[in-house]
Amino acid sequence: MAQMIPHQNQTFTHVLMFRNLSIFKRSYELMELILKVYIYPDGEKPIFHQPHLNGIYASEGWFMKLMESNTQFVTKNPEKAHLFYMPYSVKQLQHAIFVPGSHNIKPLSIFIRDYVNMLSIKYPFWNRTHGSDHFLVACHDWGPYTVNEHPELRQNTIKALCNADLSDGIFVPGRDVSLPETSIRNAGRPLRNIGNGNRVSQRPILAFFAGNLHGRVRPQLLKHWRNKDDDMKIYGPLPHNVARKMTYVQHMKSSKYCLCPMGYEVNSPRIVEAIYYECVPVIIADNFVLPFSEVLDWSAFSVVVPEKDIPRIKEILLEIPMRRYLKMQSNVKMVQKHFLWSPKPRRYDVFHMILHSIWFNLLHHNQTSTHVPSFRQHP
Repeated sequence: MAQMIPHQNQTFTHVLMFRNLSIFKRSYELMELILKVYIYPDGEKPIFHQPHLNGIYASEGWFMKLMESNTQFVTKNPEKAHLFYMPYSVKQLQHAIFVPGSHNIKPLSIFIRDYVNMLSIKYPFWNRTHGSDHFLVACHDWGPYTVNEHPELRQNTIKALCNADLSDGIFVPGRDVSLPETSIRNAGRPLRNIGNGNRVSQRPILAFFAGNLHGRVRPQLLKHWRNKDDDMKIYGPLPHNVARKMTYVQHMKSSKYCLCPMGYEVNSPRIVEAIYYECVPVIIADNFVLPFSEVLDWSAFSVVVPEKDIPRIKEILLEIPMRRYLKMQSNVKMVQKHFLWSPKPRRYDVFHMILHSIWFNLLHHNQTSTHVPSFRQHP
């Protein structure tokens, strides 16, 4: 039976596929009731306060845009803040500072180190908690590495990252937040062409992937499955002769499972694309912390396949009973709302889910921290 949560502005709202619905409900409603965020006004454009709203790194830009225009959570009085947001864009930082061909990203982390040092001198708030109630949001692949030159920033600050990779030792589960990677083609209409997936009876393809072959996983996927099985439509970049008959999106809408292998980094916009087109995502990326996994139960609407099991993907998928597949596919439709960007944020959308995960981890991680901020309710 689907559980429903009433709200004063909505008669009922589905909040399914959560690890613990009652815990989520309490923390989300507490967030709505009391959370206040102070946004540091310092920093010059384009690195600060100038969101980049297109492309595969758009999540960091959309969060910045919606956070800076928010009136419910943002406070101009830092003494009332539970959280402190450092509004820099790693995409813009990379464009402004990185020297192409240098293979050296250290200047980016030095720039951010100097920025944080400036904040700690100008304001008392960083030193009060050693940065444990501060957060950043970065979707660029290099996001984790911008913190390396500042020990407290790396160790204490809440980092919302698309590149949520456990293997590099930067992302800390329970403190940091895994950010969904969403590819936005039209910044003016981020919801354009989303949804309207085919019914299950109109999904004859068992599994589909098409994309560039960077990283360690995708070449292995093609080695084992390209042109090997009619049920497995596995390509590099989608060939023109194939795309003329069936586009990339049509392939997703016609597939039961959409394979989401990592590229250079663990995350991929294909995961969210699969959810948009109501195709059950199959995630192939060892050491990847899935988005919102502190609250979402990904086993309810996706399949995770270890990289070593790439040769067994078809076997693994065929072993899933049809009844379970139908439930997962139905759940994909229901969880979709939590991954949608909207120019005007809606309750439980991706903006609120990111903010909630930051809030949730602040509450729970700081229960065992020596630097516990005050959670008094402010008028």
